[in-house]
Amino acid sequence: MSGSEAGETGGVLAGVLLPLCIGSGAVVVAGFFFPEFVGDAVDGHVWLVVALTFFGSGLGYLAVLPHAATAGEEHRPPALLRIRRHSVRVTLGEFLARHDPVVLGVPVAVFALFCASQALFPGATTAVVDGVSNTVLLGGGPLFLGAMFLAVCYCLVLLVGPWGDVRLGAPDAEPTYTYPTYFTLVFTAGIAAGVVVWGPAEALFHYRTPPPTVDAQPQSAAAIDGALTYVLFHWGLSAWSAYAVIGLPIAYFVFRHDAPLRVSTILAPFLGVDGLDSLWGRLVDTLAVFATIGGIATSVALVSEQFLAGITFQWGVTTGRTGSVVFIAGLTLVVLLSCVTGVHRGIRRIAALTVALFALFALVVFVVGPRSFVVSRGLDAVGAYALGFVPLSLTLGDGWVTDWTVWNWSWWFSWAPFAGLFVAALSRGRRIRTVVVTSVVATSAATMVWFLLLGGTSLWLQHRGRTDVLGTLADSGGSEAVVGFLVFDALPLGDLLVFLFLGLVVVFMVTSADVSTLVTALLATRRGLAPTTGSIVFWGTFQGAVAVSVLLLGGIETLQALAVLTGLPFAVLSVVALGGLTLTFVREEGGHTSLVGRLLAKLPSVGLHHDIDPPDEE
Repeated sequence: MSGSEAGETGGVLAGVLLPLCIGSGAVVVAGFFFPEFVGDAVDGHVWLVVALTFFGSGLGYLAVLPHAATAGEEHRPPALLRIRRHSVRVTLGEFLARHDPVVLGVPVAVFALFCASQALFPGATTAVVDGVSNTVLLGGGPLFLGAMFLAVCYCLVLLVGPWGDVRLGAPDAEPTYTYPTYFTLVFTAGIAAGVVVWGPAEALFHYRTPPPTVDAQPQSAAAIDGALTYVLFHWGLSAWSAYAVIGLPIAYFVFRHDAPLRVSTILAPFLGVDGLDSLWGRLVDTLAVFATIGGIATSVALVSEQFLAGITFQWGVTTGRTGSVVFIAGLTLVVLLSCVTGVHRGIRRIAALTVALFALFALVVFVVGPRSFVVSRGLDAVGAYALGFVPLSLTLGDGWVTDWTVWNWSWWFSWAPFAGLFVAALSRGRRIRTVVVTSVVATSAATMVWFLLLGGTSLWLQHRGRTDVLGTLADSGGSEAVVGFLVFDALPLGDLLVFLFLGLVVVFMVTSADVSTLVTALLATRRGLAPTTGSIVFWGTFQGAVAVSVLLLGGIETLQALAVLTGLPFAVLSVVALGGLTLTFVREEGGHTSLVGRLLAKLPSVGLHHDIDPPDEE
């Protein structure tokens, strides 16, 4: 498809989507803030369709707006995550020829087999997957803890050491994206909707059942600090370091050694750039595709339940499984539309909207919430996190630690292939130190502030008796999906917060699903070729189909456990990748300046000047 044809198509879509967004938005706003004007005229399924139309048409409109190059952008190198656009006939004709049969066929076959097994033998399938998952998490606990601790330490070395000065690319290479865009894309791609699902919920669960290292009674004042400390631990530096230690080796060998943009590129020091098409390289890429689809499909299914929980909470209506299918179908359409338009248009704009909405929501919660409590308890938690980071990172255990810490580390490592590869693709022209500051330090800071704010607010409401979230969950058998709505409803401007929260659920999931779709299409396409629109449509639709299947078959937790299993090989591969990267740095990257050296170089020199000449020696 030519650029003019794409522009004309985008203009037509924009002309359709904008009125849809305005019309459906008026109905949604009326239903939220002026329900007396709507009454019972709209039932549950209609509310769901109207809400999805509003969010979907708004995001779609952003995606299809024409792209105007910013100043200097036309002189930058082209982004690696590009998409080739063809007519329908050419797209269908080239689809199979352009795909690696192993990377394409194995994940599709595995997910088809899983869904069939879940449909025919649900009990046996769940028992087998849970058994294997428990064995891996229990037996692999020391490995997960060690790999994650090594990842944080290595990022610290890169941050202050001389290798952080290495530029990813030629000496005169310029970044493809401005720094605000770079941070926005990195942050929104790697966090998904977990930040909105667990933001108000996880601290409450640790408050109800304190970790074994916290000497406090359940639901006591002493349990608050321990709950917030562990939330920072699970969502802070360790989590984001898992992405960096996969992304940095890929970026280095792509931009310094012309390796292909593949997850298997982490093996370049051992296989050589020309050997990445070997069985080992294709196995790594296949595993990355499997981990990505499993993780995203699980998240989409869980997010659909949270969105529908919000619809039920706000309007007292239920939508059932049909509602879940409608939500996933609508979300998939938005993902396909924004992903096909590419990083420069749809993905970048929706990511920017996500960060803006994220900041707005946090500001409103801070203004109407318990500010002094959040600040004082948050500072205490940050101090405890800093002082206790090493013992927390190395604490072993068969119960709570396995269920929470080890499980989290496995989940982060299972997401590391697609998030790390995306970080690598965005990092051309950046110094390694800048990549670490952005993908670990800045993202961790934003995440930790969010969890302190929402977790602190939840704890304050629960501990002060303003609302009994834990009691409501126990009575109704609810899950973490509904916690946020119970918390925000107890605050001033509750309707506004619930409305913004639903928007966050959608936009965070869309940005991560965009990236996963694009990365999966890239990995499955033969080396040296760019993914086509057909590839994007196939993988985006496939992810949505897997999410619908596990919802209808009742296998969300089973698929999640299956996806988490991929965290183990990528934890091992992260250690291997860091070993290979270190050897390459030692051989090829001498003569760089450490951060400490640069700081010392900027200090003024101090000399001693004598006004009186020393006496002559006798």
